[in-house]
Amino acid sequence: MVSKNDFSPVEWKKLVQAPLLAGFAVSAADPTSFVGALQEAFANANQLAEAKSGASGELVKSIAEEILSSSGRAEAREGIRSIVQGAKLDEIKGKALDALKETAEIIDRKAPGEAAAFKGWLAQISKAVAEAGTEGGFLGFGGVKVSDVEKATLGEISQILGA
Repeated sequence: MVSKNDFSPVEWKKLVQAPLLAGFAVSAADPTSFVGALQEAFANANQLAEAKSGASGELVKSIAEEILSSSGRAEAREGIRSIVQGAKLDEIKGKALDALKETAEIIDRKAPGEAAAFKGWLAQISKAVAEAGTEGGFLGFGGVKVSDVEKATLGEISQILGA
């Protein structure tokens, strides 16, 4: 069984940041209203809470538990801030995707037996965030569940993760 001890502190930090980055990449690709941003954040948090049950494997469960702790969440958020710091809005998605690619390479190298479950979880998080709110429209009427930009970003994430 793979655990935190199988990764360097830097690698583990990247794994813990990845679930937030998976959702963040979608949110950054097509920024939405305040309410939409809250719905997307809630969708990400819901995916983390569900993963804590361990249905997706012990590594996923360990990472979810760490993010759901106050110190783990603070470290993950700080890590994301450092990744996107100084970036313009149109650069943030690319930086998030680059970080996800690096994380996918780490998991493939260090825990190939857990890689499919972990990367599938990240893909599920990004999909849940994309589907969380309605894009476009006016005052909640009209619009689409997943915008074309979000669909394209989901495709990029799937390609990076090999999911």
